[in-house]
Amino acid sequence: MRIDKVIIHKVKLPFSFDFSHSLRKRSYVNNIIVEIISQHEEIIGYGEGAPRSYVTGESIESTVKSIRHFIKHDTFPRKLNDISQIWNYVDDITRGRGQNAAICALETALLDALGKSQDRYIIDYFSKDFIAGNVYYGAPIPLDNNQKIMEICRLIKKMKIYELRLKLGKDLEHNREILETVHSVFGGDYDLRVDINCAWNSKLAFRHIPLLKKYRVKAIEQPMMPDDPDIAEFAGLMQNSGIILMADESACSFDDVEKIVKEGDYKMINVRLSKCGGFKNSSRIIDYLRLNGIPFQVGCQLGESGILSAAGRVLCLLCRDAVYYDGSYDEFLLKQNVTFENVSFGSGGKAGPLNSHGLGIKINPQRLKNICYDSTVISTSNL
Repeated sequence: MRIDKVIIHKVKLPFSFDFSHSLRKRSYVNNIIVEIISQHEEIIGYGEGAPRSYVTGESIESTVKSIRHFIKHDTFPRKLNDISQIWNYVDDITRGRGQNAAICALETALLDALGKSQDRYIIDYFSKDFIAGNVYYGAPIPLDNNQKIMEICRLIKKMKIYELRLKLGKDLEHNREILETVHSVFGGDYDLRVDINCAWNSKLAFRHIPLLKKYRVKAIEQPMMPDDPDIAEFAGLMQNSGIILMADESACSFDDVEKIVKEGDYKMINVRLSKCGGFKNSSRIIDYLRLNGIPFQVGCQLGESGILSAAGRVLCLLCRDAVYYDGSYDEFLLKQNVTFENVSFGSGGKAGPLNSHGLGIKINPQRLKNICYDSTVISTSNL
């Protein structure tokens, strides 16, 4: 398959409602969608990256710049015939964490195109050692007022989902009210994680310990900034309380994860495709965690279109040993999407393979046009 053009789309994905956490209040997100076009074979592969400045330091503009630069590399597979070409290419362009959303967008588009050209679902390109027939996603609860949280919790309970990921902020009393509201709906019948997005300093983190114990929080995700000097002390207190400390924003690259494992403060890692640089880099991290006996969850970025949701579904299905799964929130979060398919989980959070070629989805060109506000077309014949 000869790749003739690459189109980089800047897209705005609107939400059905505002979704807040300690770092942002969002009614939409800006993502990057990449189209890889083989005109002779009439194949289009799609990929997506979700650049977040507070995660990998990337912006929409820097991601576009990175993708333009990556396409000029000698190892870019202009004639794509084998999966090894994609893996070698990703190895060539991976440098730390600062371009991970760009790598994810390009890699997933290449995988989608190759799968379509070979009539294969992309899960076929990976090891089946930890394959699952289905996975069960948890549900996120935003940082919001009690009435909104009550409504969301009732909807989640109605769907028979009891694995919860609750956003908390800097206000101790508000967090107390939020936790009480969640508890009142579920009666304590839940598996509860709280996600802080680096919002706490050490003093505030220590003040939350009685609350975390009272409401039987299982895991606390990235409570403080990655370089906070008091994280070791807090980690020790969490371990003594039976609460797992999970790394997210501090764990974006293999080097990050290797450092975290050696330091020993975080006992779980959140692996997300866009944050970690696509399948090849995420798989390398997961294999390392398995080797070292470190639990992990397969997560997502807030506001993924059906493209990244479909890619995330594949990674989840490849990891039956993951402790938690997050993603496939399309129907519940997005006002507009780009896929014909509804890439969402069902009752109980249950979701299975998409069972079509490539990523397993088809893109609606009109929907893509509706959310796109700028595009860059690159002809590979000019490179």
